[in-house]
Amino acid sequence: MNQRPGKKHKAAMGDNDPQGLLLRAFLRNAAKLLNEKGEEDAAFYFEQCEEWVTSGKRILDGEKDVARILGL
Repeated sequence: MNQRPGKKHKAAMGDNDPQGLLLRAFLRNAAKLLNEKGEEDAAFYFEQCEEWVTSGKRILDGEKDVARILGL
């Protein structure tokens, strides 16, 4: 009755987010193409980024954040 409405915020990367789907598809295709060309190391980093985005975590641009995403 006298309760305030709860605060809501949109998830970082929803399942129906067109930009998120496009980003995940790009990362997946980049990893696949790099694997086909024999660039396993580079493909690994694209796979790391895809996993990070798919798990719903935000991408930040600080050096420590990038290192964490890439697993360095």
